[in-house]
Amino acid sequence: MSDFILITGCSTGIGLHLAQRLQQEGFNVLATARNDADVKRLSESGLNAHLLDLDNEKSIEQAAGWALTQSSGQLYGLINNGAYGQPGAIEDLPTQALRAQFSTNLFGWHHLIRQILPVMLKNNRGRIIQVSSLLGLVAMKYRGAYNASKFALEGYTDTLRLELRDTAVQVSLIEPGPVRSQFRSNALKKFLQNIDVNGSRHQVIYQLTLQRLQRPEPKNPFTLEPESCVAPALHALRSNRARVRYGVTFPTHLFAVLRRLLPARWLDNILCRSA
Repeated sequence: MSDFILITGCSTGIGLHLAQRLQQEGFNVLATARNDADVKRLSESGLNAHLLDLDNEKSIEQAAGWALTQSSGQLYGLINNGAYGQPGAIEDLPTQALRAQFSTNLFGWHHLIRQILPVMLKNNRGRIIQVSSLLGLVAMKYRGAYNASKFALEGYTDTLRLELRDTAVQVSLIEPGPVRSQFRSNALKKFLQNIDVNGSRHQVIYQLTLQRLQRPEPKNPFTLEPESCVAPALHALRSNRARVRYGVTFPTHLFAVLRRLLPARWLDNILCRSA
């Protein structure tokens, strides 16, 4: 019997491509999304899909129960991917917006892991893959909420890996840089919802931010397709010894090196120009 893999955030982008490709590779994919319309679309495309809202503990518990039932208690893999980015300077960020960012990008993932991990430990096998970001390695201006959530995720996942070291459950991070997705359009909605553009000292920068978020993803050699995350996920699921981290895109590899080699203020100068 093929292994069952539960994936969050499958409506678009990386999550959708992982669900489709892993199913093609022979896995029994359990795809989830937070909206009924997306779940219906996933089901119509041939995926086994279910509702999962990472901001709702009851929804998480119901989806976890569904996944364990579908797999007859033999769920092998969990890929946490569902997330979004909240733009805006930290000084302009309502506390509620920061709390919401962590609710989706970290706390929901934690609650789901707590439903699934006991089964993996009982079965003496399992893989947990956390989709992080380049911005879990280095910070960029006006992305403070997302930076903070991904830095927290990196520390959380490192700790989880250490605590599971003497078990058969392996934990990996996938760290994409720029990948083509719906990330910009989702970020634009959150920006308009939570940031007072005209009342901020960053008003001029915010106008440029609005222009950037409203443009299509730029075509450059550093921006890859969501497909780029499939090979790392396959390796993390199939290898006898999964890697701790899988960097995806050139900027991720570059800044991982620069973070180790450069003085902090030198790196700050580069990051300020990159923002």
